[in-house]
Amino acid sequence: MHVPDGFINAPVSAVTGVVAAGAVAVSLRGARRELDERTAPLAGLVAAFIFAVQMLNFPVAAGTSGHLLGGALAAILVGPFTGVLCVSVVLLMQGILFADGGLTALGVNITDMAIVTTVVAYAVFRGLVKVLPRTRRSVTVASFVAALLSVPAAAVAFTLIYAIGGTTDVALSKVATAMVGVHVLIGIGEAVITALTVGAVIAVRPDLVYGARGLQQRLKLRVNGELVDTPAAAPAPVAARSSHRKVWITGLVTSLVLAGFVSFYASASPDGLEKVAKDKGIDTRTKAHASEGSPLAGYGVKDISDARLSGGLAGVIGVGVTVVAGTGVFWAVRRRRTADSTPTSVAGTV
Repeated sequence: MHVPDGFINAPVSAVTGVVAAGAVAVSLRGARRELDERTAPLAGLVAAFIFAVQMLNFPVAAGTSGHLLGGALAAILVGPFTGVLCVSVVLLMQGILFADGGLTALGVNITDMAIVTTVVAYAVFRGLVKVLPRTRRSVTVASFVAALLSVPAAAVAFTLIYAIGGTTDVALSKVATAMVGVHVLIGIGEAVITALTVGAVIAVRPDLVYGARGLQQRLKLRVNGELVDTPAAAPAPVAARSSHRKVWITGLVTSLVLAGFVSFYASASPDGLEKVAKDKGIDTRTKAHASEGSPLAGYGVKDISDARLSGGLAGVIGVGVTVVAGTGVFWAVRRRRTADSTPTSVAGTV
């Protein structure tokens, strides 16, 4: 659903740019409350993982493919504010380095793919976990439904943006029907990937899943024939706390393998937006990408003729750049939170 330059006119692109900038600013402040010693290292990895999985287009209909958007996954793993930042970092890297998603349309893409998906997904997720049993399985089920609904929501959001600022004269009803129809199918793939990923992390380190905090039921002990809650768990030992490093390394290796190797076998069919744009004629005013001369444009390394090697190397570079950029942003936010809280702590002890 990466919108290229030329789909949306300049005034609306500018307005969405302001909206996106405001949302990122709010998210930077909100992420200070979400990021701690557990989630700060994970957030950069989540951004890299989303980048990697977005390279894995899967077929959804004849001649059409889809890929992960990632808003639901990021929001549930590291929090909604941090989730917006994760997807925004991915979109920025894709636009600048890989010519994927227009630079003048960056505000449109962040608004649609980062803000709408994250807000809708997390709202649905929180609503479900409040009514479902307080178990890890419920978190996985809620993740599936939230991700499923977030994708057609993004399709509706694009349709509304197109209705206001579209550069071609195409009936809105045709665009809406086609966009929502194909993205409901893509949403199923998004839901499966999100649920599997969240479930895998919960199985190993449930404390690293933001959306699962406070949802685990205490173990019961039978005392004099009655079931009672066990005492609250003591702080995890140093070895357990440091085990997040294993999760981080495993996630990074997985991302590198997906982007560097598995991506070669992804569907070559156009994704949902590309297919709708071509079929309905809303791509007639598409402009050349400002970064089309980038050495990594099109997810391939320039001057490397072997397609497998070129695409794989581009994917590995993309994962590396994204994890470095994302981790840098989130550690800076984390340090800002620490700096902001220090005066209060000191004042309280005087």
